[in-house]
Amino acid sequence: MHTAGRLDADGVQIDLRQELPVAELSDTALRQLRKMLNDLNLRVGSVAFPTRRGFANPEQLERRIEATLEAMHAASRLGSRVILIMLGPCPVLESAERATLLEALGTLSAHGNRLGVELALQSTASPEELANLLDELPEGATGLDLNPAELVLSGGSPREFVERLGTRVTHLFANDAVRGFGSTGGSDVELGRGATDFPELLAMLEEHGYRGWATIERRSSRQPVADVENAVRFLRSL
Repeated sequence: MHTAGRLDADGVQIDLRQELPVAELSDTALRQLRKMLNDLNLRVGSVAFPTRRGFANPEQLERRIEATLEAMHAASRLGSRVILIMLGPCPVLESAERATLLEALGTLSAHGNRLGVELALQSTASPEELANLLDELPEGATGLDLNPAELVLSGGSPREFVERLGTRVTHLFANDAVRGFGSTGGSDVELGRGATDFPELLAMLEEHGYRGWATIERRSSRQPVADVENAVRFLRSL
């Protein structure tokens, strides 16, 4: 957080499973964290709660839902309005797994509505599969995470994703990537130097009414702090 403050970022994303486990967020810890954020002029833009299994998997599902609900309450107390969760595989229509997934997401979405916390589903499913899934859910606090680097590396198109699902995006990663030679490989790169036309992407999202955060992410870099600093400048210049 001190690095984020020094780089003039507006906020941070906190992983409530690995970086700051939600079980450790006592009232005292929350007060200390809020004070540190305030001193650094930062907000919690979003939280992440990556589970080992998706929400269509019935194994320990109730426990997984309860843990996610606890993370949603923590997100609300931290002032975050978005929580990223792993959707897992998208089951076929009219399957038992599909019904399980819809029920779980319905429970989380209903609690999100009461807490003022939106879901941002992370998935490798196709835009068409995701659109069909969201159409089966009640209107509410369920949307999608847009991860341009992941889309590029998997052979997808961030532009096509936004064209199809732009109104459903509730979180955006500010990252980029290039594909390797042939149909496999590739790596994430500094923002603005990859396959994604980020100015165009932001303009498209704005047309769809997106007013959320752009979370800078740089995974494989020898100079991650410098790359994040450049990304902050790049985004502010747009």
